Amino acid sequence: MDNSSKIILDLCGGTGSWSKPYKDAGYDVRVITLPEYDLQDERTVEYCISLKPYGILFAVDCTVWANCGACWFKGRTSDEIFYYSKLLVKGLRIIYATNPSFYCIENPVGKMSQFLGVPNFKFDPFEFAGYSVNPESEAYTKRTYLWGRFTPPPKNPVVCLFKSNGNSPNAWYNKVGGKSQKTKERRSKTPSGFAKAFFQANQ
Repeated sequence: MDNSSKIILDLCGGTGSWSKPYKDAGYDVRVITLPEYDLQDERTVEYCISLKPYGILFAVDCTVWANCGACWFKGRTSDEIFYYSKLLVKGLRIIYATNPSFYCIENPVGKMSQFLGVPNFKFDPFEFAGYSVNPESEAYTKRTYLWGRFTPPPKNPVVCLFKSNGNSPNAWYNKVGGKSQKTKERRSKTPSGFAKAFFQANQ
């Protein structure tokens, strides 16, 4: 099947790990992420709308949203909170304006539910690790919520080896801990097993 005319927007896509299965299948994937694209820039928003995407994947930066960072929230400036809130609104505007065949907004457990309501789907990476070529690397918990219009992918779990938090040396966070940008990106990267399952359910 020729999918080259179907545009997939990967908003705040980082490495493009969520949209990779679509790219591999020949879809026209556009990863809208810094530094090339700034979703805060109205020109980027208009560009995304002009593409009339077939599907939208939106992994909003969780800096001020996730519960795992709640201890730092009091230290956030009003400008910082507004920045990330505006980022969410910009993505929602693109979704509303283009009405794609499917769209999905992703974020860890946190404050986003106060804005988007009850999520359509919840999962931990280990529940999809059976689709991964390296299941053990994704056999961890990181409770994640999804909102949008999409077909929920069927789970294929493996035995969970690592917890997302806690003081145990076996905690997943301890495996990818640290404050560097590199470790932050590793923690936020979409698990390949989930990405594959989501693609198979939403084509």
